[in-house]
Amino acid sequence: MASAAISMSMASSPVKTLNYRSSSKKTPWNTRRPKFSVKAGLEQRTYAKGVEVSQGNGGLPKITLKSPTGSEAEIYLFGACVTSWKVPNGKDLLFVRPDAVFNGKKPISGGIPHCFPQFGPGPIQQHGFARNMNWSISEDPENSEGETTVKLELQDDSYSRAMWDFSFHALYKVTLGERNLSTTLTIRNTDAKPFSFSSALHTYFRASVTEAKVKGLKGCKTLNKDPDPQNPIEGTEVREIVDFLGFVDCVYLNAPNQLIFENGLGDTITVENTNWSDAVLWNPHLQMEACYKDFVCVENAQIGNVLVEPEQSWIAEQNIIFS
Repeated sequence: MASAAISMSMASSPVKTLNYRSSSKKTPWNTRRPKFSVKAGLEQRTYAKGVEVSQGNGGLPKITLKSPTGSEAEIYLFGACVTSWKVPNGKDLLFVRPDAVFNGKKPISGGIPHCFPQFGPGPIQQHGFARNMNWSISEDPENSEGETTVKLELQDDSYSRAMWDFSFHALYKVTLGERNLSTTLTIRNTDAKPFSFSSALHTYFRASVTEAKVKGLKGCKTLNKDPDPQNPIEGTEVREIVDFLGFVDCVYLNAPNQLIFENGLGDTITVENTNWSDAVLWNPHLQMEACYKDFVCVENAQIGNVLVEPEQSWIAEQNIIFS
């Protein structure tokens, strides 16, 4: 995955301290274990109504969500990466690059990869380790009429602590509706000391790059990596409509809670968020000649480091709506 970010040290937003209260459930977050873990080689099975687990590409465990209204989504436990979101008319609104590798070693290039606990380059591996680890299904689904839900979780281990020496618990709730796909990411500090991180959902949308447009960013402060990705230029977005007619790699600080994305294929997608402070637009243009014409990235992000105290949590939500 190419970098669509700035380094953690360049983040311009102030450090935030989060003080969400602990979960009211009887079992503490730092002792709850996943109820269901999937290994490669598992035959297809139904985990709950509308939730199936099977082997995906490369033999990796894959979850398929099916809503009662005909929409469908696929999520790989490796990286908790949503790789497909099909609305009832059969259109897949997400994009997986043709060079994506499903080997359980390299992050999946496409769909909705996680960036945690680092967005972009920095002290640890590019975009952090969450997209490069196996997640587990956690808890029982909370399906409601017209929606299908699954919860995935990730906890620190020797691999993560070798890079980022903190104890944490990540819970990722994915809900599929008739015309929307929503996610809630909760990062809980289960360590005895505070930690800070940055994060993003690096969403790849299927698109016609010459026709794709984003509305709602006018007036945002920007960090533009065109023409020199190593030296972002600070500025302010003056356009009502942002296009992708060339190389695009731009961070929008303090972005609004709603953006309107037209994919150039006849579809309008509303990208909503709660507590993702920033947005990122990315298309590599000729740097990825084989596929750049077929996608753009419209990402919710938290560029500035968030400081989370022990036993406290940071929570952010995304809702993408097809119309």
